[in-house]
Amino acid sequence: MFTAKRVADAKDWIKGETGDWEIILGLEVHAQVASSSKLFSGAATEYGAEPNTQVSLVDAGMPGMLPVVNEFCLEQAVKTGLGLNAQINLFSRFDRKNYFYVDLPQGYQISQFEFPIVGEGEIEIVPIDADGKVGEQVAVGIERLHLEQDAGKSIHDLSPDETYVDLNRSGVCLMEIVSKPDMRSPDEASAYVEKLRGIVRALGTCDGDMEKGNLRADVNVSVRRPGGELGTRCEIKNVNSMRFIRQAINYEARRQIDIIESGGTVDQETRLFDSVKGETRTMRSKEDAHDYRYFPDPDLLPIQLEQSFVDRIRSEMPEMPDARKARFMEQYGLSEYDARLLSGDIEMSNFYETLAKGRDAKIAANWMLGDFSAALNKGGIDLSGSPVDAGALGGLIDRIADDTISGKIAKGVFEKMFAGEGSADEIIERDGLKQVTDTGAIEKIVDEVIAANQDQAAKVADNPRLIGFFVGQVMKASGGKANPKAVNEILKAKLGL
Repeated sequence: MFTAKRVADAKDWIKGETGDWEIILGLEVHAQVASSSKLFSGAATEYGAEPNTQVSLVDAGMPGMLPVVNEFCLEQAVKTGLGLNAQINLFSRFDRKNYFYVDLPQGYQISQFEFPIVGEGEIEIVPIDADGKVGEQVAVGIERLHLEQDAGKSIHDLSPDETYVDLNRSGVCLMEIVSKPDMRSPDEASAYVEKLRGIVRALGTCDGDMEKGNLRADVNVSVRRPGGELGTRCEIKNVNSMRFIRQAINYEARRQIDIIESGGTVDQETRLFDSVKGETRTMRSKEDAHDYRYFPDPDLLPIQLEQSFVDRIRSEMPEMPDARKARFMEQYGLSEYDARLLSGDIEMSNFYETLAKGRDAKIAANWMLGDFSAALNKGGIDLSGSPVDAGALGGLIDRIADDTISGKIAKGVFEKMFAGEGSADEIIERDGLKQVTDTGAIEKIVDEVIAANQDQAAKVADNPRLIGFFVGQVMKASGGKANPKAVNEILKAKLGL
């Protein structure tokens, strides 16, 4: 046992029957390398292929078949390590991790144990709670990144009596990114995975698709008295969404606290998260390293990288999320909060920059983070599947900027655009939504509204806020089409303000 240095803020402590408890979290994130072939064979890695159609003799564990390292996968690992501000180890080695599963045809997994390709690093995260409150920046240490081959997949729901095996994933290259136990809340763990996802997507080393299992997290949870010694940890395997990560941690922490407070002890074990019931359950007792009987793979030579190889990759690194955030703040005048939300994911960043080009950058950001993001979330749609692209949304913003429509009308137009009813111009023309900018026409409506509300008009001098009542009446009378700026100016003149 040892005492971790950082103590969580009191707001993140969990109240138990016998006092406060602190959660200690470390994550092992498995990111599938964006490669068209596997780590040790030339078999394809395409998602959704028919079962057992992307399996070489190496992947199937046939006798006498020798693995050959995919150099591109090494390059992707080094690039990711650089993105994590981590040490690149010029010497690394593949080992055999021995255990039995029906979907592990070799009877062992080729992984890296003692000598990983990437060593220690660090990234910074900013957690956001369920109410949208932004927390303090936290530095999370990276213990290591190592390469390993994935296992196949056992399928249990095709028959009540039989298990089927699909080896398409067998041998697919994974990067396992292991954090230090530096996180103290579900929000921090979620922010950490979100940050990792943004980094690998920016680098192009993993597509970060959690629904397909291309990015998934094993979450190590333990509890302790605030600032005390670390407790026994349990590992929750293969959690594949930010929401499930938070739910799994909350449930598991409370489960461990209840066990300890009732006089029991927490068993070190591997658990699964049931997303339907919202609870974790036992999978198996947790093995230690010696249980896997690691030893160097005799079929693979150690990896000896040249510094020039690493330097070339470093020179070709794209803009990273943190650098992009700083640029967005400087170039577009965005707040730190907006810049962080728009820069964390490469797809969103590219969308925003297309949208903001030649337009008011802050208005573009407000639309992206407001109505546009809300519509995507409500529909459960990814950005790539949005029915409104950056050009179409930009067209709507242009119609606000040139006073064709008001901001209020634009919201209704956007809803119709998102429903597939056409472009902003088409909807505005079809539904007759163009603003009334003719000051003569607006003045006539203003006169009629004032005449109908003489008592209120007489009170405006003493209570200038009453002008809001008149603006509302004019807009109502114009069917919402009167230019709000013109309405305000004319009313102020007419009412002597």
